[in-house]
Amino acid sequence: MALSMKHSQKLQKTGLFLFFLVIAGLAIFPFYCLMLASFKPTTELLRAGLNVKYQSELMTIINYKFLFSADGHRYLLWYRNSLVVTLLQTVGALFFASFVGYGLAIYKFRGRDLLFGLVLFTMMVPIEILLLPLYKLMILFKLINTYWGVLLPFIVPPFAIFFFRQYALGMPKDLLDAARIDGCTELGSYFRVMLPLMMPAFGAMAILQALFSWNNLLWPLIVLRTPEMFTLPMGMASLLTPYGNNYMILMSGAVLAVLPLLIIFLLFQKTFIAGLTIGAVKG
Repeated sequence: MALSMKHSQKLQKTGLFLFFLVIAGLAIFPFYCLMLASFKPTTELLRAGLNVKYQSELMTIINYKFLFSADGHRYLLWYRNSLVVTLLQTVGALFFASFVGYGLAIYKFRGRDLLFGLVLFTMMVPIEILLLPLYKLMILFKLINTYWGVLLPFIVPPFAIFFFRQYALGMPKDLLDAARIDGCTELGSYFRVMLPLMMPAFGAMAILQALFSWNNLLWPLIVLRTPEMFTLPMGMASLLTPYGNNYMILMSGAVLAVLPLLIIFLLFQKTFIAGLTIGAVKG
């Protein structure tokens, strides 16, 4: 009987492994096609299109050389703009959202539940409904065609506030009380005691916020005007025209666009998993 149960469990694990292997293969397959296309000349793409056949005689790095040439200088400019915007928005979102979420979880004050309810309500409102009011607000503040206009409306994301609050609710309050008894200020207690305990939440939010900011197209498309200030999604989208598409930049540029997110995930994957499996279910 015991051997039968062990055999059944082994079959279940094998079946799950094969299932997730197939899912992973389906997820990787489009990127594999994109990788092959990025090493092919533009004329070959127009003639045969995307295909999974590896043809060594057609493989070339001319597309990647074009990105770093004088003709492809705007791609590097867009890449730099996206890196700056993503870095500032991610750091700002982590800083402010962690403060707000921590405050809503730890401190008791009048109107706390109402504020948290407003945060939840904001999460339910589609971003498309907020575009016109936000646009008028940016015009009023004279932030059109500036990076501040891109950053400020989303510098305190409601989902990040909710996530940090839920994580902070599960942290031991005795450590905070001990820090106060030792004469630590409220800011000192946060930075010295609570912040190290919240690192899994920071790791998870760093990946999610970086992913949102790096791929964000709609709002920068509304705020930014000059091509020199375009972010990478805007720049790549501007190459798609009715009069022809620059596949040399589109294919190889799309491959290189994945690298920052891949690096961020590799750096924070352990804290990302810990944050999602621990912090998200507390409270």
